[in-house]
Amino acid sequence: MKIDTKTWFRILVSLCVLGVSPLTAGTSKVEVQWRELSSLILGHTVSLVLPGGIAIAGEVEAVRDDSLALDVRKTSDSKSQPKGTATIPRASVTTLQMTEAKGSGGRILGVVVGAVVGLVAGGEIAVHTCNTEGAAAGTLTGVAVGVTTAGYYLGKGVDRHSTIIHVVRE
Repeated sequence: MKIDTKTWFRILVSLCVLGVSPLTAGTSKVEVQWRELSSLILGHTVSLVLPGGIAIAGEVEAVRDDSLALDVRKTSDSKSQPKGTATIPRASVTTLQMTEAKGSGGRILGVVVGAVVGLVAGGEIAVHTCNTEGAAAGTLTGVAVGVTTAGYYLGKGVDRHSTIIHVVRE
């Protein structure tokens, strides 16, 4: 039984749609008061932008009545806001983003679907465009590895969940 190119293309598109569509990366938005913030973010990695426009990210060490203690691991301005433990005044904390991984299912599915799609697509491309065995093997390998890698990174995005936390005034 020989399958024509249009049928292979439809199969590839179907695999891509079925593999990625049910798993979409989620983003939630939450509004909380300062007193509720500790239970939500303590021990998690958050990112925020300070009033001067400096973006920082790090692990929350404590939420105090007047400030947020943060172990800064990333900063957009290391002179104004160096890495290490920092105390962020309560008035400077209005919106936080907390991103966390929620498993590895997306990466696993992304690699599997990517490998299958890459092998089929690479095989089809090699059969229809390459004149020598070496070129065909190189094409098949390159396409398969490239699509598998893309599947991994798509799955990695699916495995992440972001929560935007807006701190409302009491």
